[in-house]
Amino acid sequence: MRHRDKKIEKYPLFSNDVDEIQISMGNSVSATALATCSYWGIDVVLLTQRGNPIAYLKPLTDDSHVKTRVSQYESLKTGKGLAIAKQIVLAKIEGQSRILGKYGLRQFDMVQIKKKITDADSRQKLLTIEGHIAENYFSQIFQLMPKSMRIERRRGFKAYDIANNILNLAYEILRWKVYRAIIKAKLEPYLGFLHSEQFGKPSLVCDLMEPYRCLIDDFVIQYCKNIKKKDFISHHESYSGHKQGQRQYLRKAKAQDMTSKLNSFFETIVEIPRVRHGNKQTIETLINEEVLLLAQFLRNERKEWKPRLV
Repeated sequence: MRHRDKKIEKYPLFSNDVDEIQISMGNSVSATALATCSYWGIDVVLLTQRGNPIAYLKPLTDDSHVKTRVSQYESLKTGKGLAIAKQIVLAKIEGQSRILGKYGLRQFDMVQIKKKITDADSRQKLLTIEGHIAENYFSQIFQLMPKSMRIERRRGFKAYDIANNILNLAYEILRWKVYRAIIKAKLEPYLGFLHSEQFGKPSLVCDLMEPYRCLIDDFVIQYCKNIKKKDFISHHESYSGHKQGQRQYLRKAKAQDMTSKLNSFFETIVEIPRVRHGNKQTIETLINEEVLLLAQFLRNERKEWKPRLV
C-alpha cells in the first residue's frame, strides 16, 4: 500500500491478518490487486470521503448459493416471513426499552407490546406498532443530547438538523455492516420481511438493522456529549421544490473521527456465546452470526430464529 507521502506498507494477503480493505475516494488501486483480493475472499469496500460505503467487490461465485435465496423467496408465501418480521420488531423495541432503562427514562410495557405483536397479522400492522413506539422512544432519547442539539422528532431523509444527520451517518455505517453480513450469508439484500420491496431499497438490510439501531443510538448519545458548535457547519441547500434551508453537518475531520470510533465500537466484546465456540464475541461478529442463523432458519436447518440482544 502506497501512501500519499510515498511511504509503502506491506500486508500478507494469505493469512487472517487482512479481512477487509477500505478504499476512500481520491485513492487508486491496481486491477491485479483487486483480482487477488477477490480470489482470496478479501472484502474490498469503496468509501466516500466522509467514510460512507458506496460499493463492494465480490467474486462471481457468491451467486452460486441458490438454495438460500429460493428459501428466502418462498418464506414470503408462508407464515415464516411474518414470523421473522415479528421477531425483528420485538427485538428492536426490547433493545430500545433497555436503552431507556439505562438512562433512567420511561421504559415500555413489554407484556402489552408482545401481545400486540403476536396478534398482528400483517407487515403494515407491525410497522404501525413500531412507528408509534419509535416516536415515543426518540422523544425521550433526544432529551439526552446537548441543549444546542435537542430536537423534537426523528428524521431520516432530508434531515437538516445536526442531531439527525449524526444519527444518519452512524446508521449508514451500521447499514454497511449488516449489508456485508447479508452478502456473506448468501441472502438477497433487496427482499425483506418487514419493510416493503421498492426499487433501490435494500429491504432486508433495513429489516436486519432494526435490532441494532439502539446500540448506535447509545453510541451517538455518548459521542455527542463532547460535540461543540464549532464541530459542525451549515450549508444552504434546497429542501424541496421552492424551499431552502440551512443543513447542518459534522466537519470533515469530526465526521472521520466519529466514523473511526464507531468502527472501533463494532469491535466491542459482548458476553454473548458464539455459535460454535467461545462465550464472548464482538458486536460485528454477532451481527454476522445472526444473519447466518437467519439463513439456516430459512433453509429449515433451525426450528426458530430470535435475534440475541446485547
